[in-house]
Amino acid sequence: MSGKISYVLLLLSIAAFLAAFLLIPWVDPRYILSAILLLIAGFLLSKGLTRRARTSQQTLLAATNTTARPDPGGRENMFALGKLFEATLSGMREGLLVVDRDMRVVASNSAAHKLFKFDEAGSESQRLTELTRNPAIYNAFRDALNGQERSSVKVETYSSDRGIFDLRVVPLSNAEGKVPGAIGVFFEITKLERLERVRQEFLSNVSHELRTPLTAILAFIETLESGAMAEPENNQRFLEIIRKNATRMHTLIDDILELSAIEAGHVTVEVRQIELVSLVDEVITSLTAKAAVRGIVVENRVQAGEFVCADPRRLEQMLTNLIDNAIKFNRNAGKVIVRHEKDFCSRIIIQDTGDGIPSQHLERLFERFYRIDKARSKELGGTGLGLAIVKHLARAHGGEVRVKSRLGEGSTFEINLPLAKGATAG
Repeated sequence: MSGKISYVLLLLSIAAFLAAFLLIPWVDPRYILSAILLLIAGFLLSKGLTRRARTSQQTLLAATNTTARPDPGGRENMFALGKLFEATLSGMREGLLVVDRDMRVVASNSAAHKLFKFDEAGSESQRLTELTRNPAIYNAFRDALNGQERSSVKVETYSSDRGIFDLRVVPLSNAEGKVPGAIGVFFEITKLERLERVRQEFLSNVSHELRTPLTAILAFIETLESGAMAEPENNQRFLEIIRKNATRMHTLIDDILELSAIEAGHVTVEVRQIELVSLVDEVITSLTAKAAVRGIVVENRVQAGEFVCADPRRLEQMLTNLIDNAIKFNRNAGKVIVRHEKDFCSRIIIQDTGDGIPSQHLERLFERFYRIDKARSKELGGTGLGLAIVKHLARAHGGEVRVKSRLGEGSTFEINLPLAKGATAG
């Protein structure tokens, strides 16, 4: 009778946790799953899980045989719970290990097998130290067997696939209050750690980019206040430098806000058929003065009557960034050519006659704040965010941006956009 009561209590506990997950939206489902697993694992271990267990069914049968009286109904319930436990374990993305007092593994799931590179058959009665030499993992399980419960331990694996995990280990107590084993769950946080590192780098870069023009502005203001305002030959030059740096800060902040909105998915793309030649003409006209200063010729070789599927405003933004860069980093009296091709996608190509880009920089060229020549880029007014914005806008259209370049031969950027439904290659 007490066995049936235990089954009922276990099932009620699981139902309560599931109800909490359904009724309280802010509860993290990983913690609900972990709690259910702890209940099931603790129940099974308290019924007689030993380190010599070979399979879940054998464990359940051994546990059932330890009862004082035969209970066919209880055996069936135990078998059903075992199947539930086995199915839940195999479906978990988190790695799970159960160890006994001798630090031998008595239960594990497929995620743990993948994490520690061992087969299920080979894990029978293996000591934890045979699976991993990581002292943080060993200490977490040892403390749990001594009755201590840690909130979490961050551990790293150094195999071919380096991973970072949030390990949570809790002791498993039986009816006598003893601790026959411990259970640990490995939550992978590799992506979260990578995102946190990117966030920190972003904040560091933003701080640096803002500090430079702000320092220049403050320095020239102090110079003007100390008497330079009365010097006509200097005050206008100082004011021009202040204006230039203030404009740079304004542009940088605009680009940061724009990129953040795009990455967060707050920018909507209203795709429609637009004639490309007229849009490219508008962009070239807006940049003609900048190109004329260095004698650079910008040619629009897009054929009349060629259409692309895109958001006109966002495509104009992408083209402006790429053509502007082609002018900035071109040679004096160089050339920029814009053309359009259509095969499996619509390809807008911007080609320049600049010095080219070293191959080692091509892979990171579209990262935020990445610059090949930082001094030259800042001198020309670049924020280091233009290409990152182009990349995300192209993805928002369902396309991509590519670059090809060789030193001394210039660079070619391509915006690849999906064709309109029903359109064929030209």
